[in-house]
Amino acid sequence: MQVTPDGGVPIVSPRATPDPEGKQNILGLDRAELKAAIADIGVPEKQVRMRVSQVWHWVYHRGVSSFDDMLNVSKDVRAKLAEHFIIKRPEIVEAQYSEDGTRKYLIRFADGNEAETVYIPEEDRGTLCISSQVGCTLNCKFCHTGTMKLVRNLTAAEIVAQLMIARDDLGEWENPTEGRRVTNIVMMGMGEPLYNFDNVKKALEIVMDEEGIQLSRRRITLSTSGVVPHMERCGKEIGVNLAVSLHAVNDPVRTDIMPINKKYNLDQVLTACANYPGAHNARRITFEYAMLKGVNDSDKDARDLVRLIRKYKLPAKVNLIPFNPWPGTAYECSDWDQIQRFSDIVYEGGISAPIRTPRGRDIMAACGQLKSASEKKSKAELAREAAAIAALEGAAPHHTSTGLT
Repeated sequence: MQVTPDGGVPIVSPRATPDPEGKQNILGLDRAELKAAIADIGVPEKQVRMRVSQVWHWVYHRGVSSFDDMLNVSKDVRAKLAEHFIIKRPEIVEAQYSEDGTRKYLIRFADGNEAETVYIPEEDRGTLCISSQVGCTLNCKFCHTGTMKLVRNLTAAEIVAQLMIARDDLGEWENPTEGRRVTNIVMMGMGEPLYNFDNVKKALEIVMDEEGIQLSRRRITLSTSGVVPHMERCGKEIGVNLAVSLHAVNDPVRTDIMPINKKYNLDQVLTACANYPGAHNARRITFEYAMLKGVNDSDKDARDLVRLIRKYKLPAKVNLIPFNPWPGTAYECSDWDQIQRFSDIVYEGGISAPIRTPRGRDIMAACGQLKSASEKKSKAELAREAAAIAALEGAAPHHTSTGLT
């Protein structure tokens, strides 16, 4: 077991699970790896570059899973590719569809471990929430995923595959650049992306490649709980939008609900935000703020939030997240009137503070609710979940937003 470069949370690397036929899965290989793999199977050197470009296009732009579909590749090369390689997605154990259009996928990887991915459709965009780890090690008290143990990091292939699976289900591949349904992705699912930096970086580079999936870095957001040593690196090496799970305006409260604050306190996190490469008024940092009744939702908290953002001169917006229930939680969602009042105070301070409309609560797909589980739930458990969700139903206040960024 390795330790993170900052000496913090242990990194658990996945064990390679070979295909039963001994073939290499090329899904998730970057260009250099794909080039080496194709050269190794005896494709003539003068053809390698062309074949890499062709295969890359078919896998990432057209979404094919069979070499037979690569129509501009010669028949003999297709046969050679099929002899040595596969293009294989992980298994979808369960796909759930919410009444509001949200889709949640429970995905099982080759070693049997699982993670969840959520698609959220909106009027002007479709956002895919992608996981970076199986489980999580941060133990944020209000987060369902935080009740899981960290099992391991996801590979770049497993991260990219979550997008491929969603596009399969949404029928996007026939028109890969027009009528796109997944327009944005957020690394905001299970796990802490910056504790799996290299795999996340590699996956996002594949996603952003101009000859493949072609998703602009402006449409990608990475959410962190505040892993300070890697925040600047994220801006320099990946260059995507940054979201920070803030959830409190002072160290005692944040430490209580987010143990990572013991290692990286508010001053360190906000200083790292102020230094984030590429942050400016047209490309603001997003602060995620879960509204917890009696914990972080007072008028004073709202005014202190404004003071903090001004103190560090941050180009920022705040996403106010009505707390999403899960069985066994000790927290309640703030009253709607107080959420609205909190939002108004922050707005009056000159900072955008939309209230995120809860999505996918009926399938436990809302923010903070993700938790992979293979075991079947009992009727009593399902009834308790339904009751907890129903208790929070109500008319949403104004200043609402369904966007994740």
